Amino acid sequence: MGRSDPRKAYFAAKMGLSLAIVSLLIFFKEPLKDASQYSIWAILTVVVVFEFSIGATLNKGFNRALGTISAGGIALGIAELAVRAGSWQEVVIVANIFIAGFLASYIKLYPPMKSYEYGFRVFLLTYCIVLVSGSNSSFIGTAIYRLLLIGVGAAICLVINICILPIWAGEDLHKLVVKNFKGVATSLEGVVNGYLQCVEYERIPSKILTYQASDEPLYSGYRTTIQSSTQEETLLDFALWEPPHGPYNSFNYPWRNYVRVGGSLRHCAFMVMAMHGCILSEIQAPPEKRQVFANELLRVGTEGAKVLRELGSNVERMEKLSPKDILFEVHEAAEELQNMIDQKSYLLVNYEGWGPKILGRKFEDPDNFVDKEQDNKNNVIESLSESWDGQNVGTGGGGGDPSMSQWISTDSVLKKSLTAWPSRLTSFTGNLMQPQPELEESKVYESASSLSLATFTSLLIEFVARLQNLVDEFVELSEKANFKDPMDSSDTKEVGGFWTRIYRRFWSKPEELA
Repeated sequence: MGRSDPRKAYFAAKMGLSLAIVSLLIFFKEPLKDASQYSIWAILTVVVVFEFSIGATLNKGFNRALGTISAGGIALGIAELAVRAGSWQEVVIVANIFIAGFLASYIKLYPPMKSYEYGFRVFLLTYCIVLVSGSNSSFIGTAIYRLLLIGVGAAICLVINICILPIWAGEDLHKLVVKNFKGVATSLEGVVNGYLQCVEYERIPSKILTYQASDEPLYSGYRTTIQSSTQEETLLDFALWEPPHGPYNSFNYPWRNYVRVGGSLRHCAFMVMAMHGCILSEIQAPPEKRQVFANELLRVGTEGAKVLRELGSNVERMEKLSPKDILFEVHEAAEELQNMIDQKSYLLVNYEGWGPKILGRKFEDPDNFVDKEQDNKNNVIESLSESWDGQNVGTGGGGGDPSMSQWISTDSVLKKSLTAWPSRLTSFTGNLMQPQPELEESKVYESASSLSLATFTSLLIEFVARLQNLVDEFVELSEKANFKDPMDSSDTKEVGGFWTRIYRRFWSKPEELA
């Protein structure tokens, strides 16, 4: 854990240092003789206020200060009122504790008060302790000592957390958004390549079926982005408390726009998740039909991933987009895919019900992957028999790539159990003559398998359409955060070491003059 993120070790060391410094109050005799008696309040403040990031520490410190001061002031007034009540003193104290507990517990449930939830808890704790101890003779002195030592503990937390290896929640939010861009880009490329390679899980991992964390890059890339919504909101709440620092050198820095960019990226990640579902689906399109659209699908996937990586790189460098249209190539690729779908749309539906004119026009295309004579046969039974033969050959000891042990071709539908609807189509006898109901069901399966290809292509096109909103959110962020202008490649200077500069200084000029 410390190797992957050394900051965790730094945080633990800073926490120990803060407690060590506060514990010295126990041994103080002068100038406050009674300080050691109440030093537990300073230690308790360090334990509950010191957080991983500076923003979280400031948030906790503000809530504790607000709750302590307000509760102390109100409790002092109520205690004085209880003393004046005479014999009704206990009744006044108990009644006010009930009222304070009811109101504080009820108000903190109001959504806008969510960020002050810890402050309400501190208010109740301080209010009850101060009010109950009001009968002591040293009531005022006790309250002053507690407030003073709570302030000392909070000050030590802030000084150590800010001055020694500071950890900023805003920086974590920035890095999280960049990481999500890279993860979705990796998943998009993996999904498109996997679909075109006609691969399929031999056994779908239970972690994927139950939507749990998994080490598979294709799955974890988009899942991490989808699951990061809560983490982004938490980091945002802490980043809003942090002062200007590093490249985030302005007050009211637009941290909320980072969350908006992350939300737009998640909107695109949903499409990648749906396309991965096509690979996990029981119904798969035939490999030969996928190859018809292979070039177009591959180009859209590659260009889409390129856009995501470029946006992520610009967020990481805090750099605006170049004047050229970042979406030009991916839009052009999507248009080519749409044109191919228009030309080959008959591959995505059941064309047996079409009229003769449409069928005749279909076979005028010389690039059609299906011959006219083969259309009169049952294509589903042929593909099933081929997969049956391929399975028998595979069991005969054919060698395969061990790295692809978890993947099998879509022709291996026969390996599935015979209980699910698509799989029980294969329960035919030795001859290929099936009863009429099974033939009808085969036609239904063939139509559904073709529609699965249409589903995948439409999801990919929808992903491209959603990129525009992502780019718009990035542009808004870059303007509000005052990102630097993109560097022109012609203005960039070559960087080299000392000896390289010496070489260029004395030996490059004659060549340039020549």
